[in-house]
Amino acid sequence: MSAKKYTHLFFDLDNTIWDFNSNSFEALRIALDKLGLLKSIGSYETFYAIYSEENDRVWELYRNNLITKKVLRAERFEASFRRNRTPLDFIGGEVINDSYLEAMTDQTKLIEGATKVLDYLYNKYKIAIITNGFKEVQYDKIRKSNLSGYFSKVFVSEEIGSPKPDKKIFEHALKSMNAPKKSTLMIGDSWEADIKGAINIGIDQIYFNPEMQQFEREGTIAKNKTHEKDTFLKYTPSFSALEPINIHNKKVQTTVITHLEQLLIIL
Repeated sequence: MSAKKYTHLFFDLDNTIWDFNSNSFEALRIALDKLGLLKSIGSYETFYAIYSEENDRVWELYRNNLITKKVLRAERFEASFRRNRTPLDFIGGEVINDSYLEAMTDQTKLIEGATKVLDYLYNKYKIAIITNGFKEVQYDKIRKSNLSGYFSKVFVSEEIGSPKPDKKIFEHALKSMNAPKKSTLMIGDSWEADIKGAINIGIDQIYFNPEMQQFEREGTIAKNKTHEKDTFLKYTPSFSALEPINIHNKKVQTTVITHLEQLLIIL
């Protein structure tokens, strides 16, 4: 992957720059405590694991236009309490959702290396965010985490009316940024939303995969490229470049990284 050919970088937000997992864990604990529900659920770690599964489930339904935003907001909590066998009696899922989102936007932990990477890239590329989520939450996350100054534009799926991996949000971002496909790169942690979405629109991608989750891409072969340690990095970086595939008669490149600071080598 040649860094010189890129002029525009599109970043995902949650779990790519903003540490959604850590921030969500803390925000839900605060919300449940505030509502007097924390003591009734047993192990918070167990409950949060249930919530994470239910949240992923309803977001998948929402991305496929099978449920509305209103249903998502309530159902992810009500389903979690049902599975935990501590059903809600007087407090609805919407109430928990509102308290959770209020606490969520006060959390500001970033993915390790995010500030260093953005400081390095800021004056070298035109950078934007493409994020699935609700506008009232995503903008507050960016603002309160002091990220606003890095990005020329922020594209939120709710505003565009199309969540990743749908082509519409990528097409909108490309047009709005006047970004040629051949010189645009998508960086994200979700294979389904970020990487498949970018592949389908025909732009190169970097898959941020810190937990080395398994993924499948038909017709590709992983080729490991191990790079010697740089003096400014505190770990030995390695990343994998997959064989390019043809999309719309254009070769599209996928690179897999396990630490965000590996972008300092690639770009």
